Amino acid sequence: MIKLYQVDAFTDRLFSGNPASVLLLDRWPDDAFMQRVASETNVSDTAFVVAGEPRGTFSIRWFTPRAEVPLCGHATLAAAYVLFERAGYDLPSLRLESKSGELRVARRDDGRFELDFPVRSLAPAADVDLSRVFADVPITVLRSSVNVAAIFAREADVAALEPDFRALAKLDFHGLVVTAPGERVDFVSRYFAPSVGIDEDPVTGSAHCEIAPYWAKVLGRNVLEARQISRRGGDLRCEVVGDRVKIAGFVAPFLEGTIAGPVPR
Repeated sequence: MIKLYQVDAFTDRLFSGNPASVLLLDRWPDDAFMQRVASETNVSDTAFVVAGEPRGTFSIRWFTPRAEVPLCGHATLAAAYVLFERAGYDLPSLRLESKSGELRVARRDDGRFELDFPVRSLAPAADVDLSRVFADVPITVLRSSVNVAAIFAREADVAALEPDFRALAKLDFHGLVVTAPGERVDFVSRYFAPSVGIDEDPVTGSAHCEIAPYWAKVLGRNVLEARQISRRGGDLRCEVVGDRVKIAGFVAPFLEGTIAGPVPR
């Protein structure tokens, strides 16, 4: 029997934030099995975690219902909750090896869990044409190694966007993050990734590896409060430290269960 947890990340209230599934395993199953599980749980991302040595060291991988992704913030936040609160790892921080390099997670005194992720640099993206994705024109379009970021002038502009998801899925990047200065927080965002089966992601921690450094530079401070203004919504505290971004949020545990049958070899 395989233990499965589902956690709402970047929120302190159930039925908001971004739901993620987490499986703690003693060895890696084949990729096809993990993809089937992620398709069956059918949340934005499912995290698979295998313990290593020394104690407090793990490997982590993430799957959407359609594909594996190189980095996922909210499912890592969910995994942090499971490791600290359910698996009993009473350590200051935990180290996670991933396809995006070494990550760290910690439990904060204020009750939030904090991710330590790499910065993803943004550069001008004059070659990216978003005119078929939505009617409104962003003031700036930037690109990282993974995503495109469209910068808008006002929070209301971001809230009003209605993307053409079919057109967006045909473009040659993983996802599109749209962002603007916030009215009650430093900045807001939304995130769209139909090419990997997620039309709109409720809260996307990994996208803040790109937009938190951008807004830190624009606003002239390294500690920022952010909100992703999807239908479910979620809150993130971001701190840019050199080439790392610390992203903190609350979690709301939803369920614990088991998957019938053994892990296939």
